[in-house]
Amino acid sequence: MAPIRVAVANRPRLMRELVLETIAEQPDIEVVAEIQDEDEILGIVEDTHPDIVIITLDGSDERPHLCDVLLSRYPNLKILALAPERNSSIFFWASFDIHHNHVEASEAGILGALRCQAVGG
Repeated sequence: MAPIRVAVANRPRLMRELVLETIAEQPDIEVVAEIQDEDEILGIVEDTHPDIVIITLDGSDERPHLCDVLLSRYPNLKILALAPERNSSIFFWASFDIHHNHVEASEAGILGALRCQAVGG
């Protein structure tokens, strides 16, 4: 089984070092990037293709805007946001639902399903 690829981008530096130390000896986890400047996260994620990015959770437990940006570009990515001063962490990932309707097995049913899809219904 391939190792879990992790990019560590949380701050401050001491917290990032503690996270790196925690996962350093894990045989099933590979650190693919240590990101010191948050402005570099998008480019490094694009270059290294991690499975998980670890970031800092600021202020409240609201989802950081960075999560929306990353998950819209990389829907298979997972994000672990840490707030050490509150001893809190949140795991973010994207998902989608698959919907269905029964369609009458006729010309009208097929055309109706196609037209509903065409208008976003």
